[in-house]
Order: sequence, then C-alpha cells, then structure tokens
Amino acid sequence: MVTRIRQRHGSGVEALTYLGQHYLVADASIISELLRTLRDEEEFGYCVDVTAAHYPEREKQFEVIWILYSFVANLRIRVKTLIADGHGVPSSVSIWPAANWLEREVYDMFGIRFEGHPDLKRILLPDGWKGHPLRKDYGIIQQDNEWVQINLGIESGQ
Repeated sequence: MVTRIRQRHGSGVEALTYLGQHYLVADASIISELLRTLRDEEEFGYCVDVTAAHYPEREKQFEVIWILYSFVANLRIRVKTLIADGHGVPSSVSIWPAANWLEREVYDMFGIRFEGHPDLKRILLPDGWKGHPLRKDYGIIQQDNEWVQINLGIESGQ
C-alpha cells in the first residue's frame, strides 16, 4: 500500500510505525488527495475520528490527525499533517460525511479551520466562547471566570 501511495503522491508522504500503530505523515498540500486515495483505492471507507494535537514549541504547531479504518482489510491507519497556527486544512466532509461534526469539534477545541467545510462553527462551547481549550497555551481559569460572570451574573467557583 505504501509503495502505491508513494508512486501516486511522491515524496510528500512518509510512512511510519510506532508501537505497532501505522501512520502516514503527509504534506498539507496533498492531504485532500491522499485521503480520497485512501478511501477510493485502498478501501478505508470509515473515518473513525478527526482530531489534533498542539505543540506550541514547534514552527508548525498543530498535527491534524485522521484515524481511518478499512473493513475489507481489517486495518486501521492514522494520517497526520502538520500546520502552522492560523493555517487550515481542506475539509474531508466530501470524502466522509461523518467527518462533519468531528471537524467542528477540532475547530472548537483547537481553532483549526477546515477549508470548504459546509458549516464550520462551534459544536461543544457557546458561540461567544473565547479561545480554544485544547491548546496548551489556553487560560481556562480566566476564561471560565469571565464567561460565568458575563453569562450567569455570578462569581465562578474556580
């Protein structure tokens, strides 16, 4: 599979295994095409999850991660791409419609934009919430105190 993917997508894809878990690291410029190839040609028909990780010390601070499963091959794979703060990635909703809410959660928690998403807005937090709680530099106590005071008119229990 890795040979076929590299032949099609070139040097923009690196295949790795860590503790028995297979993953691909792909350049953000080819991620949409790679995900479509994995669905259409490699039969990864199920998008299990879309998530992210924040590494504020890196130049490209975010890893966006798709966890995919092939029922045909009984195989799970992770696909990662790295992006800088303020950059987005193409939406995978046109590939797996179930990615809709998963991408909204990543947007809500990390602030990562999914370009072409049909309705990218917060899914877990209120619309007026400031910031993105799963970023490592997020000040939860300050935000909680402010939100509770403004919206509930009481002092937070924090």
